[in-house]
Amino acid sequence: MAWRHNERHRTHHNGWLRAAVLGANDGIVSTASLLVGVAASGAGREAVVLAGVAGLVAGAMSMAAGEYVSVHSQADAEQADIEREKHELSMDGDGEHRELAAIYVGRGVEPALARQVAAQMMAHDALGAHVRDELGITARHAARPVQAALASAIAFAIGAALPLAVAWLTPAEPSIGISVAATSLVSLATLGGLAAHSGGARVVVGAARVTLWGTLAMLATAAVGRLFGSVVG
Repeated sequence: MAWRHNERHRTHHNGWLRAAVLGANDGIVSTASLLVGVAASGAGREAVVLAGVAGLVAGAMSMAAGEYVSVHSQADAEQADIEREKHELSMDGDGEHRELAAIYVGRGVEPALARQVAAQMMAHDALGAHVRDELGITARHAARPVQAALASAIAFAIGAALPLAVAWLTPAEPSIGISVAATSLVSLATLGGLAAHSGGARVVVGAARVTLWGTLAMLATAAVGRLFGSVVG
């Protein structure tokens, strides 16, 4: 019986992980900052929660649309390169064989063996060999616009729901901003640490990075809310 060596690498889930982490992080930061800013303006609890709900819906849709357009552009570029490679194979098969062999030589294969490997690979699946080894496009890492859009939108909504729930459950209006900020910073630190761990980076650095930017965002919106609240009031 043939033995299969299965390995799990962190890069295998980089696509959806990046979109999910970005969405959740943005959901927490943007919604918490919005809530803190509105609360700092002196608005009532109902106004703060309403602003948070609007921010959740708008942010999730924005993340989905932005991620879809961005990743779809990547998918279009990949497809254009594949079509070009298909045309080059039909017009100059020998030249493409030499090009593929040169790639293998550059990776350390002996020239004679590289030509033999290139011939066998092209006989099996010429386009697939060039797409994978020349263009660097694989099925695992291919752009998936819908998957990225859904992951971003769902992650944003989940992230945004946390500070929104805190605002909803905090009974005293003066405490809403503080409660939202504290809970959100703890959540950001946890998320940053988990993301760093998943990517093989240092947990403390990942947690500190997102916490710092979240703190700056909430301080900025709190200052704006306080300023406009005093002017309007």
